[in-house]
Amino acid sequence: MRIADVLMRNVEHGTAQSGEAYAQFERAALLEDRVRERTLELERTLNLLHESNAQLGRARDETEAARRNLADAIETVSEGFALFDGDDLLVMSNSRFCRDFRDKVKDLRPGLPFNSYVELVSRSRHLALPEGISPESWAEDRIRKHTDRRVMFNVRHGPDRWLQVSEHRTANGGTVILQTDVTDIIRLERQERLKLKDKQTRMIRATLDHLDHGVCIFDENARLVAWNEKIGTLLNLPVRRLHLGASFSGLLELVDQTFAFGEGRSRERFRQWASRQSLRGTISFELTRDGGVVLQVFGRGMPDGGFLFSCMDVTAEREAARRLTQVNEMLEARVMERTLELEDALSAAERANASKTRFVAAASHDLLQPLSAAKLFVSSLADRCTDPADRMVLDKTESALTSAEQLIDALLDISKLESDRLTFDIRPVALREIFVRLRDEMEVLAARKGLKLRIIDSNLVVETDPSYLRRVVQNLMANAIRYTDSGRVLVGVRRRGGTARIEVWDTGPGIAEDDQSAIFEEFKRLDTRASTNDGLGLGLAIVERACARLGHPLGLWSEPGRGSCFMVSLPVLGGALPARPVSQGPARPQGLAQAGLIVLLVENDPQLRRAMSVLMESWGVNVIEAEHADGAIELLLDLEITPDALLLDYQLGSGMSGTQLFGEITTRFGRLPCAIVSADRSSTLREACAALNIDLLNKPVDRHRLGRFFDAILHSGAPG
Repeated sequence: MRIADVLMRNVEHGTAQSGEAYAQFERAALLEDRVRERTLELERTLNLLHESNAQLGRARDETEAARRNLADAIETVSEGFALFDGDDLLVMSNSRFCRDFRDKVKDLRPGLPFNSYVELVSRSRHLALPEGISPESWAEDRIRKHTDRRVMFNVRHGPDRWLQVSEHRTANGGTVILQTDVTDIIRLERQERLKLKDKQTRMIRATLDHLDHGVCIFDENARLVAWNEKIGTLLNLPVRRLHLGASFSGLLELVDQTFAFGEGRSRERFRQWASRQSLRGTISFELTRDGGVVLQVFGRGMPDGGFLFSCMDVTAEREAARRLTQVNEMLEARVMERTLELEDALSAAERANASKTRFVAAASHDLLQPLSAAKLFVSSLADRCTDPADRMVLDKTESALTSAEQLIDALLDISKLESDRLTFDIRPVALREIFVRLRDEMEVLAARKGLKLRIIDSNLVVETDPSYLRRVVQNLMANAIRYTDSGRVLVGVRRRGGTARIEVWDTGPGIAEDDQSAIFEEFKRLDTRASTNDGLGLGLAIVERACARLGHPLGLWSEPGRGSCFMVSLPVLGGALPARPVSQGPARPQGLAQAGLIVLLVENDPQLRRAMSVLMESWGVNVIEAEHADGAIELLLDLEITPDALLLDYQLGSGMSGTQLFGEITTRFGRLPCAIVSADRSSTLREACAALNIDLLNKPVDRHRLGRFFDAILHSGAPG
């Protein structure tokens, strides 16, 4: 107020500084307002501070109450409890934690690192460490376990008390440790284990007494710990000498007084084996005594250093073996006699067959000329004959002469194919040339029966004998036309890798599965309704023999009512004739007929199996045929013959494969020369055959490779 009065007076007196004094008055008023505002704000701030302090006090009281409640809660836990934070520092624990390590429990306080806790426990005098484990190594192992996600182990303390320690991870990375007293559980387990051990001992004793063998078990000090009654009966040991702790050497002396050991130093070897300190292997020998009693003794060492031996009475088996030896010797003598007789009969049969072959060849050649002349005479008579009845008789006569001529030609072909001196002109052949020559001839026969014949040309070049291939295809086409009443006949070639397969399809009546093997026999005809002059039953027999000798697999598909397809597979050389000719090779490997090889052929395709058998038999090889692996093994066991060589198809159906069958035969009969026959050209099969050191013949089977396989056997001296 005084300032205001002064300012008013200065204004009234009109001094020069009246404007400045009024400005100071305004500032004074403004400062007073600001001081009042700051004073009010300070009062409000102090009020908020007092309220925050009150809330903080209440929160501290609640936290302390929660801590006391948590401490009371973990104190009621019946197990030892401790909580470590994410930095592995001890936060809190109850009074039961580490109570059994009384000398170290006083050092457990909040803030203690986990490693320090482990070190304290490892050095406690109440911790019972396993033998050979130091406190340092135990502590290292305990800290290493702490890094695992799940930790649980047992700790022994005191003379016979156990704690189970487990760790559990908290959400913030901390660790809860629980210590549970499991002493009662472990003691109960021990009691149950002892009961089980006693029960097992009784079971073992009952099992030993039930055995038909005599058994003795000795510990590492060669002292008797278990036996059965049978051992005393077999070894003629008195009951008073069979007791717990009896020495092995004492029992051996009693046995030595009654029995004689087998050949060699069996007794001394048995003593040395029993006294050996290292791990024993197995030992076996025989004991004999008066009256012809024979005991088989078998000994084996045990992992704990002890050993056991058993014995059984094999007197009956030895007597049976002796009698069996006598019977075998007698049978061998009889077999030798029969073998000599069979060899004589076989030689006579071979001579007769050779004579028959020569006769057929000579007779066929001699009969063809008069037949040809007779046909000419009949033809000349037919030109001059005008009577229809006489002309019918001449036509039938000419037809009969033609059939006879065809029969002689067929017999001559079969005779050639069965001859050992037959050689083939193997060279590149264009299939187009074969088909062109047959088209005109066969189209006339097909048109005569009202059939449609279609021959699909091919540019492929194969390796074969052209004359015999032409005869094979000609016979197949003639056979298809002959037995097809309506429809068509189709001839074509399919290429599969390096193989060309000639196929002859027809829409004839088809062939039942049971008759598909019989049609390749001589003079075998399934259609008995056909006229006697229409077909001689030799065409397919010639086809089969020619394909077998040439090494061309022959196949057949047929279904009654739908038709048939005959297939011949040949090796492909390419699309054009090669520049150099292929040399002519012998029809068979030299020396096979004299070697008398016995070959086991296992092939599940009956047509291929028959073709290979015919080829090998024409070479003088004795063939044992089987369709699958089990049948092959049963056949060898029944015949009691070990073959000289094996030809095994790789894929034999659902049973064993060819390589597996080779392993089984090797196990039973020893290693034999073997070739796997397969259309599989994968590197896996090649590597498997190379690992087994056996040959691989790819289908279609090359007769020259098959011949080289037999040549290798002959040169190695395997047969005989």
